[in-house]
Amino acid sequence: MAKNNNREILLNGSLVKAIMILTVPVVINSFLQTMYNLTDTYWLGRLGTEELAAINLVTPMQNIVLNFGSGITVAGSVLISQYLGAKKDDDARSMANQIFACALIFSLICASVCALATPAIVTWLGAEGETWSCGKTYLQLVILDMPFLYTVNIYAAINQAQGDTLRPMFLNLGGIVLNMILDPLLMVVLHMGVAGAALATVGAKAVPAVIAFVLLLNKEKDVYLDLRKLKFEKEKLKSILVVGLPTAVGGSTMQFGFLLMSRNVLKYGTQAMAAYGIGNKINGLITLPSNGIGSAVATIVGQNVGAKQYERAEEGYHLSMRISVIFLFVGGMILSRMPISTAIVKIFSDDIQVIEMAAEFLSIMAFWCFANGVYNSSMGLFQGSGHTEVTMIIDAARLWVFRFATLFVCEVWLHMGVRSVWYSVVISNGLSAIILFIVYKTGYWKKKRI
Repeated sequence: MAKNNNREILLNGSLVKAIMILTVPVVINSFLQTMYNLTDTYWLGRLGTEELAAINLVTPMQNIVLNFGSGITVAGSVLISQYLGAKKDDDARSMANQIFACALIFSLICASVCALATPAIVTWLGAEGETWSCGKTYLQLVILDMPFLYTVNIYAAINQAQGDTLRPMFLNLGGIVLNMILDPLLMVVLHMGVAGAALATVGAKAVPAVIAFVLLLNKEKDVYLDLRKLKFEKEKLKSILVVGLPTAVGGSTMQFGFLLMSRNVLKYGTQAMAAYGIGNKINGLITLPSNGIGSAVATIVGQNVGAKQYERAEEGYHLSMRISVIFLFVGGMILSRMPISTAIVKIFSDDIQVIEMAAEFLSIMAFWCFANGVYNSSMGLFQGSGHTEVTMIIDAARLWVFRFATLFVCEVWLHMGVRSVWYSVVISNGLSAIILFIVYKTGYWKKKRI
């Protein structure tokens, strides 16, 4: 059956084929996920700069909560991969039940707390007037999609652990098509503005979530949910905590850093905030292949570490990193050309100052984006081997040490203004990639973690 074929390819087949099987659907899936935000950005750009700045300001707050919870899904993918590699299918199925229950409980609690705290959060970020009103409305509504998003993410994690990234891709394709229909309908036709953008996102996540839940109950898969046998197991919960907590802390700490970055950018005005958001979202598209390859590395390493095949895991890491770096270097050289970056930015805004700043930001990031090839592949290596404490430390240092230190030097000593933000991003990414590669060379990833 196809499910066993994927496991055989990951453990014994062509690594190039394994990387492609995992990466291509993940890249397409990530693209579709990014399109949720880009669709909102496009239509809000049509409404005005204030609305666009408001969403860009509060999005990091939403991401803090989502990234903390992502520790659960990352732990699920890693642990299930290693159980499958060790041919412990019963443990893999039991782990899927544990992960699903933990994620659902967490998402319900966080969505409720965050919705209540939204007014205070937006005020703390420094928003005023129309920006405050739009930011509050958007965050209070969009955070309600958490239970739906987590259900879809758990489905993707369980399938990715089995080497199947194709079905999650098709599931998200349906969601983005629905979102692209709901955005103009609610925002423009029904004149709901930012509330329409948020509700469109929630609605477009709810439908795939219901489908994902039904598919997770399919007992024809190697790993599936069996809610009748759901019983919390101390040892498995401990494993989730060991692997997932560092990812949760690192991811949320990093996103809190992004939140403070947004607050720092806002002091340069709403146009700078809009430019920052546009540049980041487009850069997210540029680096999608690198992110996809990083996910592939985590799965390949996870199953091969579970099977005690460390040399094959390392070979997969090296091959993935080379593919990623070459692809990003060529693509980055093209997209860093100012006429090209300007043309892309113009899709999302017609404000001349926003276009100028966003194009410069995008051009700088694209030129140096090849560093993401090293960064994402190395993150995948440490995640797949269960060493998420390494990814936690690097994620935190990337924002809190490298980025803010660079920002301080550029702003206070070099007086570079808003360009300080642009350069702090690429320098911190580059330093993090170098450090991750150095840690890999020590062989620490081979140390038994779980």
